[in-house]
Amino acid sequence: MNPQDLVARGLSPELAVFITSMLPIIELRGSLPLAINLFHIAWFKAFLISFLGNIIPVPFIILLLKPAVRFLSKIKILSKFFDWLFNRTRKRGDYVIKKYKEIGLLAFVAVPLPGTGAWTGALIAFLFDLEFKKSLLIISLGVLIAGIIVLSLCMLGWYGAVIAVILFVLTALGFLKL
Repeated sequence: MNPQDLVARGLSPELAVFITSMLPIIELRGSLPLAINLFHIAWFKAFLISFLGNIIPVPFIILLLKPAVRFLSKIKILSKFFDWLFNRTRKRGDYVIKKYKEIGLLAFVAVPLPGTGAWTGALIAFLFDLEFKKSLLIISLGVLIAGIIVLSLCMLGWYGAVIAVILFVLTALGFLKL
């Protein structure tokens, strides 16, 4: 369901943005452009709604992931999924997190690319057994930095979109090592 469908069903644009910012992968990186460019919500309000929505799932992910995984891993197909997900996440974050610890987590969350947001940061904090309060603060700072970057690109309009696409393509092709 796309955010416009949510609004058509009676939700306010603000609530649609809030819910969108809570979704994995999309997070603040998708909800801010939605709020500013589609719903024309003032930038400060859009930023606040997106930031809060993106941060709300983080403590639950960190605290509830261990018991949830332990319980769900009893099902063979889910056990294989978790093994795949955790191995993939460890591989992506292993060098940066082991070498730079919290600063690595901050950098990982702050880069506004798909798969590097608060959800993945919370998963990394869980997998690398980082301290809860410190992880929550660092992930929040990372989301704040990513939000400032995305907000800046949104405020540039089409120029920002072109810049974002170019940076994404260069990163995907391996020309930029972020």
